[in-house]
Amino acid sequence: MNQPTVNKRWKRLWRGAIAAFLCLPVLPAVAVNSVPSPSSLIQKPSQNRQADQLLQQGNQQYLAGKLEAALQSWQAARSQYQQLQDRQGEASVLASIGSAYVMSERYREAVATLEVLLPITQALNLTRMEAETQGNLGLAYGSLGNYNQAINAHRKAGKLMRALGNRQGLGQVLLNLGNTFEAVGDYDNAKTAYEQSLKLAQQTGDRPGEAIAQSNLGALYANLGQSDDAIKALKQGLDLAKANGNQSSQASTLINLGSVYHSQKEIEKAIGYYQQSLAIAQQSQQRQRQAEARGSLGIAYEDKGDYPKALKFLQQSLDIVRTIGNPQLEGRSLNNLGHTLFGAGKLTEAETQLRAAAKLLDGIRPGLSDTYQVSIFDTQVQTYNLLQQVLIAANQPEAALEISEQGRARAFVELLSRRLVQPSNQKAINSNAQIPTLGKLKQIARQQNATLVEYAIVIDDDFKFRGKQRSREQDLYIWVVSPSGQIAFRQVDLKPLWQQGVTLSELVNASRCLNGSPGCNNLIKSVSAEPGTSNRNKELTFPEVPLPTDSTTPSQDVQENSALQRLHSLLIEPISGLLPTDPNARVIFIPQESLFLAPFPALQDESGQYLIERHTILSAPAIQVLDLTHQQRQQARGRKQAPPLVVGNPVMPMVSTALGQPPGQLAPLPNAEEEAHQVAQLLNTVAITGSQATKASIKQKLPQAPLIHLATHGLLEYGSQGNYVSLEGIGVPGAIALAPSGNDSGLLTASEILDLQLQAELVVLSACETGRGRITGDGVVGLSRAFISAGVPSVVVSLWAVPDDATAQLMVAFYKNLKHSPDRAQALRQAMLATMKDHPSPFDWAAFTLMGEAE
Repeated sequence: MNQPTVNKRWKRLWRGAIAAFLCLPVLPAVAVNSVPSPSSLIQKPSQNRQADQLLQQGNQQYLAGKLEAALQSWQAARSQYQQLQDRQGEASVLASIGSAYVMSERYREAVATLEVLLPITQALNLTRMEAETQGNLGLAYGSLGNYNQAINAHRKAGKLMRALGNRQGLGQVLLNLGNTFEAVGDYDNAKTAYEQSLKLAQQTGDRPGEAIAQSNLGALYANLGQSDDAIKALKQGLDLAKANGNQSSQASTLINLGSVYHSQKEIEKAIGYYQQSLAIAQQSQQRQRQAEARGSLGIAYEDKGDYPKALKFLQQSLDIVRTIGNPQLEGRSLNNLGHTLFGAGKLTEAETQLRAAAKLLDGIRPGLSDTYQVSIFDTQVQTYNLLQQVLIAANQPEAALEISEQGRARAFVELLSRRLVQPSNQKAINSNAQIPTLGKLKQIARQQNATLVEYAIVIDDDFKFRGKQRSREQDLYIWVVSPSGQIAFRQVDLKPLWQQGVTLSELVNASRCLNGSPGCNNLIKSVSAEPGTSNRNKELTFPEVPLPTDSTTPSQDVQENSALQRLHSLLIEPISGLLPTDPNARVIFIPQESLFLAPFPALQDESGQYLIERHTILSAPAIQVLDLTHQQRQQARGRKQAPPLVVGNPVMPMVSTALGQPPGQLAPLPNAEEEAHQVAQLLNTVAITGSQATKASIKQKLPQAPLIHLATHGLLEYGSQGNYVSLEGIGVPGAIALAPSGNDSGLLTASEILDLQLQAELVVLSACETGRGRITGDGVVGLSRAFISAGVPSVVVSLWAVPDDATAQLMVAFYKNLKHSPDRAQALRQAMLATMKDHPSPFDWAAFTLMGEAE
């Protein structure tokens, strides 16, 4: 096994993990019933004066800061209300107790109390109290890391507030819903919720709510890398909080202001804000704010190289967080403690803390919807990345491979695991979703009879990580697992790219700007099919990044080859001696982040030979996913099935390609129709085209088909949120264009595909960019993932829009090859080699990739 390179820089600060959690506080709106007062909630007074007096006594004690005395008075009042069977009186007491627990950060006790109160409010038709109870439950659930329950509770509270016409209450609910969205990484909805809440607060004169909304927007801008907007909003929020005397808001906003300056390397200024926040938090006895301020001071002193002081603050922060019971906060605290120990050279201690952090983070995601599992994982991925670095520094590359698997495609794995067994068989689900051991990874390589190549990207040491932000790539880890189970490791230094003014992700984009791509003149341009064009693409946009060149301007072919060859030198040459020499032997690439878009078949060595000429190539988002798609294939065999389903060039639907724009009809694809007829003939079936290819008809046929071929447009971002927060939930972006009928739009969405139970062993998406989608820490979220999740073990997708004629030729060749051999990967390889003869540019043949099972 190749020994990992351990440079001195591993002993230096890795700032990414620090900045990932710089934005510690997000202000919750005050508990909806923060100053308990039953008179506003109960329409008829209790007939028991003593119970009423005890209730009011508790309220006064609470306002005087005597919580324990207040709880005793309230419990005594509740006992008397229960004896009198006065349910309204009991509800009033429970509302007071629940609110007090929320405000005192005793969230488990709050949940226990409010869950008793909720059915009482519903039975007595106390709609306002029900709304407030749902809102406070949402706050408590979110603070305990139960985000799915929190979102559901906040949505119910919002609907009730809206029905009551309580606009100020709705604004508070939207604040708390925004907090939860931000906690699970759904920044788009969080921003919209905060903006709506701010507008309502301004309209209703809710000055405390306005302060919180401004501060939360500032924190979110910081997470999005918009520092100037962040500072402006945070300072506005701080001024409002000071005017209102809201100490919680002040403490949180000061931390967030400090974190923005911290990310800009103004350490002393950041420390000043952190210290101000800590003083206010101590004065007002806010445990969470104290923990956040101490944690922020810890990472600031780590930046200054004062490790003893940093470790002291971080341990204090962790101790406080553990009294609150929020696993997300505890995971962050453990992460930052592990990071500081790593910087101090204490690798064993760092590994211990980071493994504990990863375990906590793993426990948060189950139970969330797939969408939120994906988004929250994007905010957690740096913990797994940091742990890999610690293990590599400790010369444990095989252990680092286990963590690399633990830190990718976890939501996808859980989704597939649930689809493979009966929903009631939780034991089997847990077994399938269990994080694979090293032995299991070797077993999967043997089962696949393939060489597995897993990549992991390490970001810039000097980057301050916030939210989901990424920076330029510093190192590349590569593990190669042979079919016999042997594991080798290589490490590639990517910093030389910086000196040439390019990053790995920019190089990947450049490699996709192949000969024939519209607008490729020494720049990566936007490639977009507006209504009326015939490439099978929609919504493909690259940033304008200069290609790495010499002082002279090279030809298009030279640019193309330069990018492909440079990627080959980084991704393939370090492991070339570990790859099989037999071109028919399979190589399965497990990319990460931007590498999901790399055209592996087209990567070129120095002699000009393409990788597809030397190897049979597949891809997967994780090694564990290969095991699950293998199980899918085993289940699919032997089922009674209908004929193959082949669809081409349906009557195109009307689609709006941007928010606020009128819909336009997608362009027809005449070559796709001819392709469908030829493919159908090879498969002994009849193609469905034109007006016959309605969404309703195709959706009905999909579950029975053994093979599915769709030659039509694919839309990447269809279904994304607009400029409002839905109280009903959100879906998965992406859609396939089919013919409309009646009131049906004709768009088969990724969310609808996820709900299907498919029996097909192979789906071919002969549409543009169906292998693209939203790149996340969980992999590519899009159409290909939806079909695999729906039960399909093998999916062929495209990474860019290919001209119709080249696509048709490649697809016909693919199916001809498939008639003679069940090896889909080899059939696709031979089809590429054949198409290459007539269309030598990789733009015409290298876009397609096989995900999942080879046979």
